[in-house]
Amino acid sequence: MSETPVNKNQMWSGRFSESTSELVARFSESVSFDQRLWRADIAGSQAHARMLGKIGVLTATDVASIVQGLDAIAGEIEAGRFVWQAALEDVHMNIEAALTARIGEAGKRLHTGRSRNDQVATDVRLFTRGAIDELLALITRVADALLDLAEQEADSILPGFTHLQVAQPVTFGHHLLAWREQMLRDAARLADARKRCNVLPLGSAALAGTVYPLDRHYVAELLGFDAVSENSLDAVSDRDFAIETVFACSLLMVHLSRWSEELILWSTPMFGFVSLPDRFCTGSSIMPQKKNPDVPELVRGKTGRVVGDLNALLMLMKAQPLAYNRDNQEDKQPLFDALDTARDCLAVYAEMIPHIVVRRERCRAAAAQGFSTATDLADYLVKKGLPFRDAHHVVGNAVGLAAQKGCDLSELSLTELQHFSALVGEDVFAHITPEASVAARTTYGGTAPSAVRAAIARARAARTA
Repeated sequence: MSETPVNKNQMWSGRFSESTSELVARFSESVSFDQRLWRADIAGSQAHARMLGKIGVLTATDVASIVQGLDAIAGEIEAGRFVWQAALEDVHMNIEAALTARIGEAGKRLHTGRSRNDQVATDVRLFTRGAIDELLALITRVADALLDLAEQEADSILPGFTHLQVAQPVTFGHHLLAWREQMLRDAARLADARKRCNVLPLGSAALAGTVYPLDRHYVAELLGFDAVSENSLDAVSDRDFAIETVFACSLLMVHLSRWSEELILWSTPMFGFVSLPDRFCTGSSIMPQKKNPDVPELVRGKTGRVVGDLNALLMLMKAQPLAYNRDNQEDKQPLFDALDTARDCLAVYAEMIPHIVVRRERCRAAAAQGFSTATDLADYLVKKGLPFRDAHHVVGNAVGLAAQKGCDLSELSLTELQHFSALVGEDVFAHITPEASVAARTTYGGTAPSAVRAAIARARAARTA
């Protein structure tokens, strides 16, 4: 029985007596999605070549040929002329094969002292680090847009909700600053994840390190890594940095989804608090009056994808023994998807937020409903000497009467209010309007227009510091 010919294009084929099954080749290839790591792969290879030259493993001529050859390949990929071959499995083998075809023996020497295990770990870290930087820049854009809109709406009255029931009046600017706080925490989480991402695994080789006297710190310096990995087994198999980054993206998306839910509600005719720009909405194929908030709806929907990406990565790693396993090929698609989705959602919000129109009259009217100043009436009575729990009971009775009459607290007469407490005076009405309610809340971080402007000033000072 004759043997199946070996595919010599596969650089690991020396030990094998037959070619990989076509079915297995299709099943196991990753170049269809990991080719987007090409910039990281080329940067890592050039740094590795320079280091090999520095320690005398490669000649200066070899290093120059490798670096120039990789630059030429990068140009071909940029121009869309590079032909990716699934038979070569992944981005690394495709680039290495192209380099060897271009420059000959020097290309074969490039892989000295490294494995695809530490190579891919390095590539994914470089890619993730760049994606985090892109996300951080977009978060800054979104946070700045919220700051600008909050300044415009610092005096605008908005009903604040708990349990989606009217609770107390707030200012629209205060609400927007709450969104901004979520973004700032997202930025902090991503920046923290970047620290653990920015550790160089290259030089760990397959799992045990290498016999060559590699200068790993030099490579780290060339590639902008803050440190080198301490343990070769961990370095080639660790995907914590990817999981951590996707977790940060998941929580970021949860925040954007919460904003989306509010914007969807606020833009309905029943609320009418905001109007979204036409270019961020679509219509209906049958109902000509419709203006659908598609962007917030899509962001809300895409959140589930990113949370799913996080779950996929957690399940991928949950039962892997040390060190590298082929399972880890499956880390890239959820990582890429989470980073891409978070980036696109941030970008669309950065464009949309400055053009949101706040319908202040509708917001003010809604804040006057639902007895939103009941707590202010209780606080008024406390200042007159009544214990808060007693004041709470008094105001509850007053709210009951207002509900029976179908009016707001501020529409009850002085006599009716005094029926519940003799401490009520003629000045009470100056304390139970939405404007008075928000103006009184001047505590640090409060909703008063003065507190909102102070928060905006602090934020702007922090941005320029």
